[in-house]
Amino acid sequence: MLLYRSARWSPRWGLLAAALLVTQFAGCASTPGPDDPVTIKLNDLDRRLERIERVISNQSLLELSQQLQALQTEVRTLRGSLEELQFQNGNAKTQQRDLYADLDRRMKALEAGTAAVGATEAAGAGAGSALLVPAGSDRANYQAAFDLLKAGDYEKATAAFKQFLVAFPQSALADNAQYWLGESYYVTRNYPEALKTFRVVVDRYKESRKLPDAWLKIGYCQYELKNWNAARDALTRVGKDFPDSGAAPEAAKRLQKMKDEGH
Repeated sequence: MLLYRSARWSPRWGLLAAALLVTQFAGCASTPGPDDPVTIKLNDLDRRLERIERVISNQSLLELSQQLQALQTEVRTLRGSLEELQFQNGNAKTQQRDLYADLDRRMKALEAGTAAVGATEAAGAGAGSALLVPAGSDRANYQAAFDLLKAGDYEKATAAFKQFLVAFPQSALADNAQYWLGESYYVTRNYPEALKTFRVVVDRYKESRKLPDAWLKIGYCQYELKNWNAARDALTRVGKDFPDSGAAPEAAKRLQKMKDEGH
């Protein structure tokens, strides 16, 4: 009011005042302060966007970690399966080698028996009337004696195996015949004679496949004769010298029985 009263108003003063107002308004619109609602809203949106980006990033890392763990588990499973297959394959190869070795031993025994036929048939002819197959080979007479044993005709089987051993002492089947002769005595409870017969197997036929069974039956005979120490020694030898044989678990059972009985 004083300015208005003291100064004379002119159009120039009006234009100057309008210019000052426009300048102040434009400055406020172009550079808002920190408390401006628009600035606050924009800052808030910016912070929310950063949080969303972090969450998305963390979820991606979590998913990648889970996938990695799943792959690692699958690899361990596959490795275990591979090792199991390798182990089974190794066992199969071992069994195959054992089978071939056993087959080779049998083939050699058959070849040896065939080679001895010519020499043994002459001896068989000399004892002709006592053989079950007078004009037959050692194998034919062995099989005939074995069939008698399977049929339970133990007395005839005993005579047949004894005659076989007289007629074919060099036969590749002699150790088997000696063992089954012992069995013919054992099943008829003639334990002293069975014991002597089984001893011939272990003393004379050092490479026989019947050694584990012969030692087992020696232990059985000594048990039946109540020779406890001798029985224990024979049965223990089966497990010690022939641990992988079928006779080994049977020997262990009889040793446990003796222990339970206090022998």
